[in-house]
Amino acid sequence: MAGAMVDGRKIAGVYLFVGAAQFVVGMMIAEAVYPGYSISGNYISDLGVGPAAPVFNASVALLGAFVLAAAYFLRRSFLPRTVWGTVTTAFFVLAGAGAMGVGIFTEEAGAMHTVVSFVTFLFGALAAIGTFAFVEPPLRYVSPALGIVSLAALALFAAKSYAGLGQGGMERMIAYPILLWGMGLGGHLMRPSVAST
Repeated sequence: MAGAMVDGRKIAGVYLFVGAAQFVVGMMIAEAVYPGYSISGNYISDLGVGPAAPVFNASVALLGAFVLAAAYFLRRSFLPRTVWGTVTTAFFVLAGAGAMGVGIFTEEAGAMHTVVSFVTFLFGALAAIGTFAFVEPPLRYVSPALGIVSLAALALFAAKSYAGLGQGGMERMIAYPILLWGMGLGGHLMRPSVAST
């Protein structure tokens, strides 16, 4: 039973780490092949239309699918069956579903794209905050800090206050803390257990 729990944690960690890492790489490739793309002036989702679309849309949809898979294994082997554990699981599920939606409903989908993007950002940040209760220091302090940075950037982005970063730069201030947290949590979950060292 204990071995199954350790395995479940590690599987969730692999999904989170690989999902976030492949999206970071996929986004960099998409930016490189998009003529004239500006990290400051363009939205992230501009990559979902035009020459970069196949790479970006596949990568963000895969991110969402991996987060959903991680949520399943987290629920089975890591997050407790408490109210807060259930709420945090829901944050993961909504963030994963939102990311898949971004890959399906591109900017050309109009309001639907706005909704799935907002869901991804909001619940990704809340998942980062929510996991503070279930991880050991220093990640216990880093996770909520990254989630709060992302939420603050989301509020500024919604208010069209870009602090000199441009709309694309501020949008990345929402996304990158969540992605860094996802890779950090993935590494945390993949580490050897105390019993096995």
